[in-house]
Amino acid sequence: MIFKKISGMSIRQFLRKKFVDPNQLSLLDTFADADSSAAHASPQASTVPETPIPANHRRIYLDTHYLDYRLLRSKRRTIGFLIDDDGLRVTAPRWVTVTEIESAIKAKQPWIFRKINEQRERSVRRLQPPMEWRDGAKLPYLGSDITLRIADRGSLGARFDESTSELHIHLPASSTEQQLKDRVQGWLQSEAKRLFAERLEIYAAKLGVSYQRFSLSSASTQWGSCTADGRIRLNWRLVHFALPNIDYVVAHELSHLREMNHGPQFWATVQSVLPEFESARKALRDHEREKLPNF
Repeated sequence: MIFKKISGMSIRQFLRKKFVDPNQLSLLDTFADADSSAAHASPQASTVPETPIPANHRRIYLDTHYLDYRLLRSKRRTIGFLIDDDGLRVTAPRWVTVTEIESAIKAKQPWIFRKINEQRERSVRRLQPPMEWRDGAKLPYLGSDITLRIADRGSLGARFDESTSELHIHLPASSTEQQLKDRVQGWLQSEAKRLFAERLEIYAAKLGVSYQRFSLSSASTQWGSCTADGRIRLNWRLVHFALPNIDYVVAHELSHLREMNHGPQFWATVQSVLPEFESARKALRDHEREKLPNF
């Protein structure tokens, strides 16, 4: 209540004038005068808590930044971190104290800020307009962009020119956008079937296994599958990705013909024919589905 009697003077001004050594003012100013370079490095964390803490959130001060996070209690044995569109979510056992949780957050600070920034960038890209189906549009194919060329003359069909990285589609001038999509999708699926068959033969020989048959799939959540009797399905959309990513899925499914599980021996089998599989696995796991063409 004493501060109400300090007319025309803020608490900060009063403290500076009466109680604080001028050489120690930086200790008070830390919360308001954050280094601009630090703010740039972690834009999701605010230097000043200008807004109230949302419901079910907590707030922690990290160096020169405030960071809000959601805390969930569970039966898990360790502290887990998840970054989504709402920011940082921490899941922790009920017996772990908030002090211990926030110590873990501080230890993971570089990772947390990096992942928050990546999530923000993904959110921005999701707001970008989808691919326009027109002459000159870019289409992802085997990890690179190829150019779509549309003409109303010539034999109906699709032809890829490797020298110019152009996919030529011939359609009547009266054709609809959906007809164009169908023609492009048909070409991509044809390429996928040809390429996948080649890669399956290569990796089946390396692994010393044989499969019964394979087919294309359009699954929304799986890149591939393998049954115990040797039937393999591969998602045709893999043709958008670079060859190492395709090879990873091929080797993965063929390895199931030796190990029908995801145990240590299975991953050792994959690694025996594809030592760099971890990077390909990560690329597929982290890909942004919204960046693929919408057929």
